[in-house]
Amino acid sequence: MMTPRARRWLRYLPLILVLLVAVAGALTLGDALSFDALRDNRERLMAFRDANFIGLTLSFVAIYVLIVAFSLPGAAVASVSGGFLFGLALGTALNVVAATLGAAAIFLVVRWGPGAALSARIEAGEGRMQRLRAGLREHEVSVLLLLRLVPVVPFFVANLLPALVGVRFGNFLWTTALGIVPGALVFTWIGVGLGEVFARGERPDLTLIWEPYILGPILGLCLLAALPIVVKALRGGREV
Repeated sequence: MMTPRARRWLRYLPLILVLLVAVAGALTLGDALSFDALRDNRERLMAFRDANFIGLTLSFVAIYVLIVAFSLPGAAVASVSGGFLFGLALGTALNVVAATLGAAAIFLVVRWGPGAALSARIEAGEGRMQRLRAGLREHEVSVLLLLRLVPVVPFFVANLLPALVGVRFGNFLWTTALGIVPGALVFTWIGVGLGEVFARGERPDLTLIWEPYILGPILGLCLLAALPIVVKALRGGREV
């Protein structure tokens, strides 16, 4: 029989594996998952796509899921590649599906490990901690959508924090799928014109997301997601 201490450590093994792979990937995969590598192999990728479309589609989704689940470098390259290989509509759909599956995987790993212990402590807490927890539950969907929509929040942070504080997995899953659509659409759009960019000997301009005509609608969605929180705060202020 395993001791409680051994069972507790067993819960951390998946997270330890993720961290080890993430560190190894950061040290070894920088050149393999880059725009230069995509440019050098684009002809072979296009030929493989034409010869085995389903195979490339499944391979693309699997690789993207692993990149997100293990926080490996190359997520931006993968997103742009979706548009380059599959076009705007299908590329966006594949990017969203793959990123959501990867985010769900790391969420469950963290939730099963440190997230379970931290969530239990928060549940047992009193005073300010309990009020924060109650507020999070009341506005869980709005907060999750904001984490996805605000461009400055790193993707892996938006995966880890909800798992640590005990949000509902169902809410995490659908808000991730919905909230990453604007960003996925922009990166896929960049990828659609990647062939012409490579032909000119240039690199794709990922700063496009900061252009006013792109950033403006995204910030508008952020305000819409935050609206329930703002309305609740204003009502509470009037009641006091």
